[in-house]
Amino acid sequence: MKKVLIITYYWPPAGGPGVQRWLKFVKYLPDFKILPVVYIPENPNYPIVDESIVNEIPKGINIYKHPIREPYALARLFSGKKVKRISSGIIKSTDQSFIESILLWVRGNFFIPDARKNWVRPSVRFLTQIIDKGEIDTVITTGPPHSVHLIGLQLKLNKGVKWLADFRDPWTSIGYHKELKLTAKSQKKHKRLEYEVLNSADTIVVTSKTTKKEFQGVTNKPIAVITNGFDSDYRGGTPLTESFTIAHIGSLLSGRNPKVLWHVLAELLKENVDFKKHFKLRLAGVVSEDVLHCIHDAGLKEHTEIVGYLSHGEAMLLQQESQVLLLVEIDSDETKGILPGKLFEYLSAKRPILAIGPNDWDAAQIIADTHSGTTFGYGSEIELKNVILKWFAAYKDKNLAIETIGVEKYSRRELTRELAKII
Repeated sequence: MKKVLIITYYWPPAGGPGVQRWLKFVKYLPDFKILPVVYIPENPNYPIVDESIVNEIPKGINIYKHPIREPYALARLFSGKKVKRISSGIIKSTDQSFIESILLWVRGNFFIPDARKNWVRPSVRFLTQIIDKGEIDTVITTGPPHSVHLIGLQLKLNKGVKWLADFRDPWTSIGYHKELKLTAKSQKKHKRLEYEVLNSADTIVVTSKTTKKEFQGVTNKPIAVITNGFDSDYRGGTPLTESFTIAHIGSLLSGRNPKVLWHVLAELLKENVDFKKHFKLRLAGVVSEDVLHCIHDAGLKEHTEIVGYLSHGEAMLLQQESQVLLLVEIDSDETKGILPGKLFEYLSAKRPILAIGPNDWDAAQIIADTHSGTTFGYGSEIELKNVILKWFAAYKDKNLAIETIGVEKYSRRELTRELAKII
């Protein structure tokens, strides 16, 4: 059985979508004659913790750990709440304080490519000893944080291992880079490191066609698209909410703020007494103050339920019981290739997806191909209103449902099959 070393920062008990991709790959790789060995930080600073998924770690997997020094612990001495906002991804806000601005500037220009950079050198030394034992000749790195790829780069240069670099998100083109207050010198360093990684790895794996196209402009190395997916054999049957619930599961950051939806919902509440009686907006996960202000200003406060963070199991149950599932992405060219992990779990929940995102969004094509919902741009107010009314009428008739096609190829096991072919 071939043995591969997987280097990842996010691992249980880390919560959020970042941990699911490689937790599931590790689960299914042995089915394809590949034995995964995992390397993770010993004392990470995870912004979200979900102890429940520790039980999902496959039995018998060899896991190496090594300490990491992160700046967030020190920074908390000065501004704990604000550092948590930044480390959780809420880095764009209309009410950003002076301290937050300073922290972002330091984060962007002193910690390149990211705040986990201090893990690179000790990890290379530690893993070199593992590789020298002769049991591992293939290394996989997954980012973000993209500093993890620098570990793979050094192991490639020093030991000549076969190296696969997995990008769950883009690097220099990702939207939040604009918020990091990077100097020209810092931007240049990011570009150089990205170029070195993309041109040194033997194979590159990305999660969307748009990211593949972008990277093809930087490297001639082979690039494979393996999306995120779902790990569920759900066939339906969970009782649906009595109210007409539109639910969003996951982070709603400041830039991910569908004002067009809030406006449409506000109009429906004013115009339709029946809709007002039955409608509920349910938000699970981190919601920025900017988004909450817009929701409240639209008059939706009394119809909105803020659930807070849920365990992975609780989130899947909420998806299955919701009448409609809301998927939102920032309206920009940089986010066209972003496929949120929740999209695929939404597919497995078999509930209609109401998606709002940029034009030519990769997620829109998947939703259309699978017949799992409808996607709108940020200027599609009339069309959005009509679809919500159509779905509300179906809800009233107790027949709001979808018949998806081709969803099975996004199961974690089938995606792992594709990964195994590359390895």
